Amino acid sequence: MLKKTLFFLLFTVLLGNVKAQTKPANKLDEQSVVRAEDGNVYPYAVWRKLLSTGKYAIKNRKTFTDSGKPEYLLYELSDEQKEAYFDKMPKPRKSDNFAEGEEFKGFKATDMNGNKFDLRNAKDKVIVLNFWFINCPPCRSEIPQLNELVEQYKDNKDVIFLAIATDDRYDLKNFIKTNPFQYNIVDSGRSIAEKYNLRLYPTHVVIDKNGIIKFGTVGLASNTMHWLKRSIDESLALN
Repeated sequence: MLKKTLFFLLFTVLLGNVKAQTKPANKLDEQSVVRAEDGNVYPYAVWRKLLSTGKYAIKNRKTFTDSGKPEYLLYELSDEQKEAYFDKMPKPRKSDNFAEGEEFKGFKATDMNGNKFDLRNAKDKVIVLNFWFINCPPCRSEIPQLNELVEQYKDNKDVIFLAIATDDRYDLKNFIKTNPFQYNIVDSGRSIAEKYNLRLYPTHVVIDKNGIIKFGTVGLASNTMHWLKRSIDESLALN
């Protein structure tokens, strides 16, 4: 009888260990309870959008709801925290069409305001390109962050921001009425995109003052803006 009792106890402990090991880890999803620093709960769409700006992070509050769900805290990062946070993250996905370290093969274009750009001979300038189109969700969502980036260099004439849109001028004008975009926008730029065999949007490229591709990425990651700014600053520092 004693042996059976000991066996049962041992089996119960082992079974508990197995359950503990196989219990799924908490993961952030639409059911997660995410609170702001003032204690208010944020809807999934809101906290996901805030996270995508790269200005916020989430950590476990180590508290639980009445139903036992773990609660998380969404908090704003300081400048130092952002640098440390982004440096730990994987670098944004590289562009196969704009390989870093290669010479940039430029093009001529005219933006929607009639400004002419000849990027075939734009040495001593840092060129920041954005290939996009209106119906691309990440292209639209990153525009406010791109506008902030332009604002940081508004007094520096050595930095050129150029957005190559595949949409026509009429559609772009209507879009910009409610979605201001501070880049110099080139409309109907599909032929330019095809020149570089682009298939993925958005695509960002930074070309340094020597005409060399400093940074090329596709898609939108939370540290895309961090790498764009770092690449611009490092390009400006070149002799």
